[in-house]
Amino acid sequence: MRIQEIPIKNIRRPLFRQNDQEKVKALMASIDEIGLQEPIDVLEVDGEYYGFSGCHRYEACSRLGHETILCKVRRAPKAVLKMHLA
Repeated sequence: MRIQEIPIKNIRRPLFRQNDQEKVKALMASIDEIGLQEPIDVLEVDGEYYGFSGCHRYEACSRLGHETILCKVRRAPKAVLKMHLA
């Protein structure tokens, strides 16, 4: 696993999640003041990035206009991606 900044536009979010908008607003204020403290987790499969967690942090950074987001990147084969999508 490695930690790196990834362009938000390059992270696919294949599963719909309903975010708590109050939590997103609180995170936006925190991230704006002190920065993102906890990276989101992404899978890297064949050079593509997939995010399944960190939904509120992802939305907060997106709404703040950040072009990149700090990620914990774990490489995985397609079989692992399929398990997440099942």
